[in-house]
Amino acid sequence: MKLPRAILFDMDDTILSAYGEPEKAWQAVAGEFADQMDGLSMQQLADAVSDFGRRFWSDRSMHKHWRLNLEEARHKIVAGALTELATKGHSVPDAGLAFRIAERYTSYRKEKMHLFPGVEETLAHFKAAGVKLALITNGAAHTQRAKVERFALEQHFSHIQIEGEHGFGKPEEQAYRHALDTLGVAASETWMVGDNLEWEVEVPQGLGMRGIWCDAYAQGLPANTHVKPDKIIHRLPELLSEEAA
Repeated sequence: MKLPRAILFDMDDTILSAYGEPEKAWQAVAGEFADQMDGLSMQQLADAVSDFGRRFWSDRSMHKHWRLNLEEARHKIVAGALTELATKGHSVPDAGLAFRIAERYTSYRKEKMHLFPGVEETLAHFKAAGVKLALITNGAAHTQRAKVERFALEQHFSHIQIEGEHGFGKPEEQAYRHALDTLGVAASETWMVGDNLEWEVEVPQGLGMRGIWCDAYAQGLPANTHVKPDKIIHRLPELLSEEAA
């Protein structure tokens, strides 16, 4: 497998650690409020919020709306989880504390965010080899642009495409086609690399691209998935082995 003419990269949990392993993050945040829980354990709060969050984000009809309003979504998740706990007879924090928990989760995620090892070197290698690189990320304009600037990602990419700035995002076909047109490449000579099996593997494969799944947290393919990535990696430097494949 020779190098492609272009590679499209997802950002969150592919290039940088952003939203992965939410259960661990909620546990850490819940622990900070343990002395204010009034009988509700840290683990009960973390489990309830994590479970409600999974169900909240599984609603495909509202996914785009909420990923463009991420902080508001987190407030709804915490409030919904606490409401469910209350209906089960648990004593739960008041609305003010619930708000602070959601706000702290957002700041905690920002604090812990970091580039995965080898990202800059890998991107620089491909760029030097003449491969056209694009960053294709969903989310609100201000949130995602802040990450791009914080981690100085502009230097690596010929094209940066943020959903909130363009008005469309993955898995809409327009998102991929726009990136391909901007780079001036065909789908057949392009790789798509990301952590979402549907958005960064299945849909790009349907358009003729090579779909590479980044399993950054080593969770393995879900048992019930029908998606078959062309390659599975855990870190970006593993892509460099493709040159000799």
